Amino acid sequence: MQSVATFAALLAVAVLLVPVFKRAGLGTVLGYLAAGVLIGPSGFGVVHDGENLLHTAELGVVLLLFIIGLELQPSRLWALRKPVFGLGGLQFFGVGALLIGGAYLLGFDWPVAILIGLTLALSSTAFVLPTLAERHEMHSRYGRETFAILLFQDLMVIPLLALLPLLGVAGGEDDVSPLVGLGFLTVVLLIGRPALDAVFRHVTRINSREMFTAAALATALGLALLLQAGGLSMSLGAFVAGVLLSDSDFRHELEAAIAPFQGLLMGFFFIAVGMTIDLGMIVAHPLNVLGLTLALILVKGFGLYGLRRLVRGSRQVSRMQALALAQCGEFAFVLFGVAQGSRLLEAEVVAQLNLSVALSMAIAPLLFILADRLNAREAAATPPAEPETDDLPDLPNPVVMAGFGRVGQIVGRILLARKVPFTALDIDHEEVQTIKRFGIQAYYGNAAHLDVLHAARVGEAKVFVLAIDNIETSLRTAELVRKHFPDVTVIARARNRFHAYRLMDLGVELMMRETFRSSLDMARMVFEALGKAPDKAQQIVDRFAEHDAELLGREQALYHDEHQLIQTSREASEELMLILEQEVGDARPAPDTPDDAPTPPATAGER
Repeated sequence: MQSVATFAALLAVAVLLVPVFKRAGLGTVLGYLAAGVLIGPSGFGVVHDGENLLHTAELGVVLLLFIIGLELQPSRLWALRKPVFGLGGLQFFGVGALLIGGAYLLGFDWPVAILIGLTLALSSTAFVLPTLAERHEMHSRYGRETFAILLFQDLMVIPLLALLPLLGVAGGEDDVSPLVGLGFLTVVLLIGRPALDAVFRHVTRINSREMFTAAALATALGLALLLQAGGLSMSLGAFVAGVLLSDSDFRHELEAAIAPFQGLLMGFFFIAVGMTIDLGMIVAHPLNVLGLTLALILVKGFGLYGLRRLVRGSRQVSRMQALALAQCGEFAFVLFGVAQGSRLLEAEVVAQLNLSVALSMAIAPLLFILADRLNAREAAATPPAEPETDDLPDLPNPVVMAGFGRVGQIVGRILLARKVPFTALDIDHEEVQTIKRFGIQAYYGNAAHLDVLHAARVGEAKVFVLAIDNIETSLRTAELVRKHFPDVTVIARARNRFHAYRLMDLGVELMMRETFRSSLDMARMVFEALGKAPDKAQQIVDRFAEHDAELLGREQALYHDEHQLIQTSREASEELMLILEQEVGDARPAPDTPDDAPTPPATAGER
């Protein structure tokens, strides 16, 4: 019962505080930290076992590293190699060197100073990227360069985690030699990819989302525990698992399956960190805590600004990046916690560092406000300058395609012929495997799930091609895209007229009934076979297509009323006969058709 009460308290305080902090522009991470402080020993003392909760919630960090590994496709890293390894390396090692020097001057030995300096050089990916997205700055020059720097920082977490056990104090005879862990890692890298592909191929044959989610969790946690048993970190194992699957056709579905668990456990992790923060330390040592926080922000901010200007970055871009990355990151809590467990850092030092990291994150929203005011003042004082040449690749594909069967494949082949990149999703894994043998990149994933759409970066695409065969799945996908990605143009495949009506209800205006054009071509062939001149036959079908498009719009408003729909269809059929009689002028009934034969409704049989 006690554990249930603790879980309920965590959920309640998160639901109450996190939305408030997000609406205030302070970010969800800070909201979770505040929730932990509120119910922890420094607050109301509702929950006392913060350390035990922290160990459980570290699974969120493990799953986060798995998702980061999934994102690190070799092709993606190669496309971003200059900003990631250039600007990212400059920021991390340049600012890290300044912080290492400061830690050494404070009395730490070199190994510990290096650990502290490089850890504090990290910035908060969980805060910065959502903030840039909310401000619509992800596609600006400084936004994409900032993303590249954060990507390099996430990469650097892995070697830092791998080095911590090597730097730590030996714990006794039961400690595992790091060579064992390196041996495990080598075996995983050699046989992991084909083994994991075989596992997920087997799971997809069952066509069960629950089993796929279980397999994804088992993969991430299984490799994490394997490398931990070898003396390395769990986070490193999860990251390796993600990298092994980053180029597989399961990548988007894996990310979608893991994301809900990762998000919830990461929230619990930050709550647990908040519970371990000692607010009494601010009262007992205010100058130390606040002085360290201010020094961190100044060193990181001015350090990055100077380095960025040194490599000829513009003043505005350099300033924006410096202020955006001046705070410390969430991985500092992880690294300092592991360092404490390895007896590299004392508990009191870790508590003070964690408090300064949290305070720097609390100040981060104010730095964005400061950046906006400085930009506004500069814009008012100087005439607008020519924009800088944007030499960064635009990573998101302009087209995302849901459904890659007989319709999607034709669209995809035409796009490839014009070198237009696209991301294709399909729920049929066997079909995906077949397509990939022809050199077309497609991924296994159900586009009717919002998390899969996010993983496929639909929000950053220009066009969403909806070519799913199943009508209900198509409609669920269309509803999600129109609701959550309203700026993306949707071009849909409609199985029939009523499918088209329902897509129009959802706001999808660009669509094609899958057999409509081929049926028109067949009708033209029929008229030609009956002796019509080709131009007359083409005129008939063209006029029919125009009339039918007008009729589709009229009937969409009343298709729920079958009686009214039938009446409108009959009237439309008679209207069309009169139009064709006037424009073509030589309509004749077929020899075996009586003149008074009933006219089928315009939509009869089209289902």
